[in-house]
Amino acid sequence: MESQKKHPRTFSFEFFPPKTSEGVQRLSATWRQLAQLKPRFFSVTYGAGGSTRERTLATVLEILQAGFEAAPHISCIGSSRADIAETIELYRSKGIRHIVALRGDLPSGMASAGELRYANELVEFIRERTGDHFQIDVACYPEFHPQARSAQDDLKNFKRKIDAGANSAITQYFFNADAYFRFVDDCEALGVDIPIVPGIMPITNFSQLARFSDTCGAEIPRWLRLKLAGYSDDIASIRSFGLDVITDLCDQLLAAGAPGLHFYTMNQAGPTSTIWQRLGL
Repeated sequence: MESQKKHPRTFSFEFFPPKTSEGVQRLSATWRQLAQLKPRFFSVTYGAGGSTRERTLATVLEILQAGFEAAPHISCIGSSRADIAETIELYRSKGIRHIVALRGDLPSGMASAGELRYANELVEFIRERTGDHFQIDVACYPEFHPQARSAQDDLKNFKRKIDAGANSAITQYFFNADAYFRFVDDCEALGVDIPIVPGIMPITNFSQLARFSDTCGAEIPRWLRLKLAGYSDDIASIRSFGLDVITDLCDQLLAAGAPGLHFYTMNQAGPTSTIWQRLGL
């Protein structure tokens, strides 16, 4: 963990692009509320195969025009080099200086993985085309990528992204602080010394969280799963207990020198704001 302590702390909030005009208005109110917390940046996700590119960009531009930093995601799987080059140029022409570069998911029913198959190839491609124009964040997995052949393999893949030119990393969410600390130590042993910012998922809806976690390989510890399941449909208790658990997790991470926190807000301001206030940020 030692090298993480020297990085300045970065706090950021993530959204997904809304599908409806009501969703657009709701998200607008949400990010404006969270902007009062003065995060370093907001990030906006990008659907499988670039399916939300226009909506991702519209959300990012709205945030930028209000004077805050916003980083669109870009993923490479299922896209051609020409598509990706076009998206990067579009982002650059709109004054965007920060992106989150990911492999992404192959849209269902799509046969081809595209021309760039891994995030390290995407980072390399962006650097070749645009030099140092963008700050590039990449993803990493303290509990290892669900498709990784082994933990060692996954660490090597992560290092490839850094060697290709990534500036910093955001982790998949996790509920076990030791997994993060161990991962960071393993990365330091490989000579990786960029900031590795923990991704934080507030707990508001247990069935949705369980579904997500099974897909993305984030482990819900048994004690936590059973406790949440025990509340059944009592939303208020799930939220109240969830806030305690996540605030405690954030506290442990920051106390041990984590270089900030990246909140997966699920387009809601309430849970993130409450955790933020409890942490006294």
